[in-house]
Amino acid sequence: MLGKNADWKIHALSFVLTMIAEFIGTQKFDLGFMAFSLFPMLYVLILGMALGVAKVIPEDMQNDASPYITISVMMLTAKVGATIGPNLSSILQCGPALILQEFGNLCTAMFALPFAVFVFKMGRAAIGCSHSISRETSIAIVGSKYGLSSDEGVGVMGGYIVGTVLGTLFYGILCSLLASLGIFSPQALAMACGTGSASMMSASLGAVIEAYPAMAEELQALAASSQLLSSVDGLYMTLFIALPMTEWMYKVFTKNNKNYKDGQPIKKNA
Repeated sequence: MLGKNADWKIHALSFVLTMIAEFIGTQKFDLGFMAFSLFPMLYVLILGMALGVAKVIPEDMQNDASPYITISVMMLTAKVGATIGPNLSSILQCGPALILQEFGNLCTAMFALPFAVFVFKMGRAAIGCSHSISRETSIAIVGSKYGLSSDEGVGVMGGYIVGTVLGTLFYGILCSLLASLGIFSPQALAMACGTGSASMMSASLGAVIEAYPAMAEELQALAASSQLLSSVDGLYMTLFIALPMTEWMYKVFTKNNKNYKDGQPIKKNA
């Protein structure tokens, strides 16, 4: 342990990285066939990972910083909860199409969990990273139920980091491709942009508006409503349906699986 000097070093480093990221600011890119934005949070993650790999940040300091994630998640949980009540009327006005689309969140577990278990032979971290797209709400729920130091917590944080680093580009490219195919209405594409992530929504919505510039205001309104729903009722969808369903699927997939014992992957000797 770093002792009594650890805390101020952690806070100082966090402050410096945050200032660097805010100085860079949001960077928007328009490549013609797609548009996307990179947000300051992405820069902090990349800088932090680079410093960790380069051993500039000692492992002890990384371990001492871990409890602050839990503290941050507690504040995040309170913030998410405070947005639910005031926005209930807005959600009810969105209509059944926007509300029913939230069941699409269950597809993350249906598609990702089999790969995690049967292909990558992951442990319970698969539950954390595959029950949703691992955004802030999911981190709050998993952190509260399992703790972010658990396997499930490691999984959801891993999904969050990968989504933040690659999700923006992926969504921008995917929506550009779908818009160019012409098989979905622009309204449906705009509704699909509201994933619960500001950076992902910005990237995907920019691509849709690029394809349908005359409908920009309508598409922005639909995406904003969808984003609100994903952040609000997505919390209940994750807590009461997606996470329990993923746990049940994990138990079924690993019960008679020769690569697992008591729900944990069997470690094979090299």
